[in-house]
Amino acid sequence: MQRNLCATVRRLTCAVTAALACGAAAAAVAPDMLRVPAGFRIELLTDAVPGARAMALGRFVDGSGTLYVGSMGAGKVYAIELDAGRARRVHTLAAGLQRPAGVAYRNGQLYVSAVSKIVRFDAIDDRLDKPPAPALVTDQLPSETHHGAKFIAFGPDAQLYVAIGAPCNICLPSAAHGQILRMQADGSAPEVVARGVRNSVGFDWSPRDQALWFTDNGRDLLGDDVPSDELNRVAQTGQHFGYPYCHQGDVADPEFGGQRRCAEFTAPAAKLGAHVAALGMRFYSGTQFPADYRGNIFIAEHGSWNRSKKSGYQVARVVLDAQGRVLRHEPFVQGWLQVDASGGESVLGRPADVLALPDGSLLVSDDLGGAIYRVRYQP
Repeated sequence: MQRNLCATVRRLTCAVTAALACGAAAAAVAPDMLRVPAGFRIELLTDAVPGARAMALGRFVDGSGTLYVGSMGAGKVYAIELDAGRARRVHTLAAGLQRPAGVAYRNGQLYVSAVSKIVRFDAIDDRLDKPPAPALVTDQLPSETHHGAKFIAFGPDAQLYVAIGAPCNICLPSAAHGQILRMQADGSAPEVVARGVRNSVGFDWSPRDQALWFTDNGRDLLGDDVPSDELNRVAQTGQHFGYPYCHQGDVADPEFGGQRRCAEFTAPAAKLGAHVAALGMRFYSGTQFPADYRGNIFIAEHGSWNRSKKSGYQVARVVLDAQGRVLRHEPFVQGWLQVDASGGESVLGRPADVLALPDGSLLVSDDLGGAIYRVRYQP
């Protein structure tokens, strides 16, 4: 009976998560309904990218270039032609891919994750109207679709990093799951960088010391306020961050926690809050925002699905000190979650990724509204 109940809960968890991630698109929320700190303004770049998830910049010259955007439920990859911070045209580069949420760009080549595969589009900046057939980089990644949409990015070492989630809410994952890998650009020589990772959908490298930082989603079905999502820092290759034995650095899992102690694992650099669904994150190294924003981390919090009062649905700012330690975590863009006078909640959008443009403005993707927003500092 207990085994059947657990299986049913897992199936329901998958179904609800999939419905929220891949459900019917809503209209993009009007920028004047979104709140940003004093001196900033937010505007709609485009609402023609259904299911918009991860973003990557292509070639940029004198303020003009291409923004590449993956999707999940839409199964498409988009290219947005930008000029002086305005979207001029949106192209669909590929369709029919399996959850192509992750995109990464290097040397004129666009890499796209598609669950078990990573494919590559060559010389893509000059071929937006007639994209080439994708070349296979690897087809050796796990094929499970639960936590199967993989974030990818190139690191300072020119290697391709890939996050591989656990195929469940809580389970003892196989050796191929629950980790962040890196490999050569041709898919060869894969190496595990971080273990014990439940589901990371965003990572970046510190401009201070080149260390890899990543977000990780905490497990579900332990209540409203436990465990917290995590912001983690990889100090050395192969560190273990606790899943499935320990959550948020100090909460033993009720099923697996008796097997290993929390003290055995690397604790998070910051707790981000329970069920906020922290996804894309980037360090801010631009110069448009005020000086105290430089070196900060921006995080897209996709929003909770299983909390009595919703959490997340915002872009958060994480402030670090000169040594790279977290000082505070605070809202930066809010308004995708509206609460009326009686406490009723309405979800207008779900931030999925953040990315700075060369001019220092910040882009935010919203997969519910199929939109990209741009935040500028204009005091």
